[in-house]
Amino acid sequence: MSIGNITISEAELEIMKALWNSTEALNSIEIGEAVKAQEWKKTTIATFLTRLCEKGAISAEKRGKLYYYTALVPEQAYRKSRTDNLIKSLYHGSVKELAAALFTDERLSSEDIAQLRSIFDDKED
Repeated sequence: MSIGNITISEAELEIMKALWNSTEALNSIEIGEAVKAQEWKKTTIATFLTRLCEKGAISAEKRGKLYYYTALVPEQAYRKSRTDNLIKSLYHGSVKELAAALFTDERLSSEDIAQLRSIFDDKED
């Protein structure tokens, strides 16, 4: 799934993570609990929820007095889109350049490399 032109800010991403981590729709109170480490006011959370609805990233359904929110953008589709954009903008569209940068910056442990080899081996089958 493509997420199109939806741009999610770092702060809005915290709201999305809360929704992705839930098996059911959440209301603003539950979302506030999920992101309490951010120490945001209720109005801040409401602003982010409104923006995400306007962008088409989440949906809102009124149940009684509260709105319940559900992610419309799947986490994997969002990750893929962000990764694709990163590779295009910083690595000239080359996954190889990204991997080389991670390797030369020593961000990959021996265990990471072994896991990547396993993934590549599985793709060849």
